[in-house]
Amino acid sequence: MQDEYLTVSQINAYINRKLKLDPNLKNIYVKGELSNINIYRSGHIYFTLKDEGAQISAVMFKGMARFLEFEPKDGMKVIVKGKIEVYEKSGKYQLYVARMTKDGIGELYEAYEKLKKKLENEGLFDTTHKKEIPKYPKKIGVVTAETGAAIRDIITTIKKRYPYCEILVFSTLVQGNLAAPQIVRQIRHAQQYDIDTLIVGRGGGSIEDLWPFNEEIVARAIYECEIPVISAVGHEVDCTISDYVADKRAPTPTGAAMIAVPDINEITLKLDQLTERINKSINDKITQNRLKIDAISQKQILKNPESIYEIKGMNLDNLLNKLEYASKSIILENKNKLFKLENKNILKNPDELLRIKKENYLKNLNKLEVLNPLLTLKRGYTLTKVEGKIISSSKDVKSGDKLDVEFDDGTINTKVI
Repeated sequence: MQDEYLTVSQINAYINRKLKLDPNLKNIYVKGELSNINIYRSGHIYFTLKDEGAQISAVMFKGMARFLEFEPKDGMKVIVKGKIEVYEKSGKYQLYVARMTKDGIGELYEAYEKLKKKLENEGLFDTTHKKEIPKYPKKIGVVTAETGAAIRDIITTIKKRYPYCEILVFSTLVQGNLAAPQIVRQIRHAQQYDIDTLIVGRGGGSIEDLWPFNEEIVARAIYECEIPVISAVGHEVDCTISDYVADKRAPTPTGAAMIAVPDINEITLKLDQLTERINKSINDKITQNRLKIDAISQKQILKNPESIYEIKGMNLDNLLNKLEYASKSIILENKNKLFKLENKNILKNPDELLRIKKENYLKNLNKLEVLNPLLTLKRGYTLTKVEGKIISSSKDVKSGDKLDVEFDDGTINTKVI
């Protein structure tokens, strides 16, 4: 029975797996009050999140804690986003926090998640709808506030990286209740210009500051925009609905500028490399052709071009000699044939030919006469037939057979007795 016992580690691991598999505990929002805050030198923050009736241990690791926009203190009301898992070593379950904000903006997160799910189900985030960002744009539009760090960073970066590109700024409010309609209006206005790429965004801020870029009208305006759109809202950790809908998401406005245009220094370097390769290829081809020309120029035919005609003349003489010899041979052969024909007796005495033919005819006729069966009948012999078949032996007939006996002057019918 001892084999059925479980170890403590096995139990804790089993419970932890169960919690990890529960979708309700993977991505949750929890509201509560901070207490027992302990910030380690490593940057990790350990604390307790409580309300009037209960509490839960929580931890926020350095990677997420560095994006906090406020210093967490005991007694502070907050909303956190995270997951529930078991710390197997101690056997305690705790909340692993990925994001923390001051209480009061929970409704914004709820609205954010609801709209995100809605647009995702409609297919606005699908990669199949994403347009390619042009590599070498001539004109770039920027929808943002005309003052502030964002537009300065974008302009400075583009001018430094690709000074040949024209920049058109479509100024708009980027926070507050009036911002979203203005952003939509400027996105549509920008499409009236011959623009290759449109950057839409602003610098960092709180979730309230960035909220216009989470509005549905802005998301749909970006989705419907005929110009490829780069979304550049806030910092790398911030992620708005506009980022999901845009053709390309940049972590910062500076990053958007870097995506929008190539680096002129890299282009120049590539051109220099291509120029060097082309020059080398041309020089190699010139060298090869020069060697071919030198080799051709050394040929005897070029040094003594008259030799071409001398060789051709000799070939012509040889052909004429062969033709003359062949012609004479044919004429001589035909002369000999004619001479033989002329000297044949048959041509000198054609009557002799007729006489010879007549003698041969008479000889052949006599031979046929000898073989003629009718001559045999004249000499007293007969032919006996049974039903048209000649009888050559007595064994070929039997009693009662009717025979036809043929004489020279007629035929009689007989019967075998």
